[in-house]
Amino acid sequence: MNLSEKLGLKRPLAVFDIESTGLNPRTDRIVELSIVRLETDGSRNVKTWLVNPEMPIPHEATEIHGITDREVAGRPPFIFIVDEVDSFLADCDLGGYNVLHFDIPILEEEFSRCGRDLGVDGRHVIDAQKIFHKKEPRDLSAAVRFFCGRDHAGAHGAEADAIATLDVLEGQFAHYDDLPSSIEEVEREFNDIDPDFVDRAGRFKWQDGEVVVNFGKKKGEKLRDLAENDRSFLKWIMKGDFPIDVRAVAENALEGKFPVRR
Repeated sequence: MNLSEKLGLKRPLAVFDIESTGLNPRTDRIVELSIVRLETDGSRNVKTWLVNPEMPIPHEATEIHGITDREVAGRPPFIFIVDEVDSFLADCDLGGYNVLHFDIPILEEEFSRCGRDLGVDGRHVIDAQKIFHKKEPRDLSAAVRFFCGRDHAGAHGAEADAIATLDVLEGQFAHYDDLPSSIEEVEREFNDIDPDFVDRAGRFKWQDGEVVVNFGKKKGEKLRDLAENDRSFLKWIMKGDFPIDVRAVAENALEGKFPVRR
């Protein structure tokens, strides 16, 4: 039984990996993106893009992924490939290694710069790192050795990492016979997202039927009260180093639009 059968996939699972100019999803840019689509019949489709980040690639980043300014100089900026990427991700659930904390946020930012919405809401997300760290706390190369019985050649290349991550997912489901049997259950067990969180990072949360701030000196204060009495705080969030979904909550509140609990 292959992974698509074990998860009972109702739509493709797009496992992706990003190499970038740095680790800050808000300010850094994609230099390489690779997506491996696991189709519902178990087949795979792979697409990889080298991207001009329209900014210098720091030496420290090049030392990790090996991509230089010269290599991306003639490549298109992300805005010229966003339609192709969006089409390839259409109707897919998402997967990756540390995808919740890095790859999804940075891809969301790139989409936003193009005036687009990646549309994570409504997709299931599974993160091989979450499963691995709960079962065998190590990194991707160790995961490949443990579950696939080989060394991870091409580490920190987007395509090699994306393919290796999908191989690790398949190895995990072959190795652990007590893992959930659907993508929905995997997401619930391993993503550790508090149901009271309004955004994925938990900067805002539900409390007694109201959205409140869940960090810093304003922790516990109601979003509605801030929108009326302390708009500067919400404007600070919009301009600050926060994930795109956190900034959206603040921006909508300033416009008098508040989250509705589903």
